[in-house]
Amino acid sequence: MNSRWIDIDTNNGNAFRGYLSLPPKGTGPGIVLIQEIWGVNGHIRAVADQYALDGYVVLAPDVFWRQKPGVDLQYDEAGSTQAFAYLKNLDLPLAVQDLTQAVNMLRGMPEVSGGVASLGFCMGGLLSYLCAANAGVDAAVCYYGGGIDGHLNQADKVTCPILFHFAEKDHFISKSAIDAVQAAFGKARNAVIETYPDVDHGFNCWERPSYNQKASAVAHGMSLSFLGKVL
Repeated sequence: MNSRWIDIDTNNGNAFRGYLSLPPKGTGPGIVLIQEIWGVNGHIRAVADQYALDGYVVLAPDVFWRQKPGVDLQYDEAGSTQAFAYLKNLDLPLAVQDLTQAVNMLRGMPEVSGGVASLGFCMGGLLSYLCAANAGVDAAVCYYGGGIDGHLNQADKVTCPILFHFAEKDHFISKSAIDAVQAAFGKARNAVIETYPDVDHGFNCWERPSYNQKASAVAHGMSLSFLGKVL
């Protein structure tokens, strides 16, 4: 893969890092890929490469850099304990500001031809939704974003196309939370909401016990179809 770490400037002169992966042809539409709580780890970098092979210029920013730069955790008990601590201390508005900087940087890169989308998993799914409301992305994909139901006061700000993936048996996201998102976006022309039966939270991650190959493949294909139409 043609990939490397790059610096992303903030408005106050600081910088944080992001993992950039380029498509085989070198140019394409952009995706800001937003991590799970385990950081921009090996799995997230592999997903970035996966979407790069699909023809996208992918930038995965380090969301936790204000707490500790370069978080890269495993999906074991020790890694998860650290990951949830980072999540607990995350400043969402500042994270959205940082992601907005990543969106703007990606949009200005010569390798990016076309629009820029956000795409996130778990915590990143919530942040992708917030990017749709605040960061000026052209589209957003949200995989099992926990907490979206607590931010539906921003739903009216989402004017770009948005795709939600939810797990029917998600032990982190209740059915009532999914129902609330469906009530807010069910009649919106710009929104698509998909719920996958008999799968749990994290079904896209092949390093987690909840991984489900069929649901992951279907959701990936749907995400590519969605992005291909709107970017």
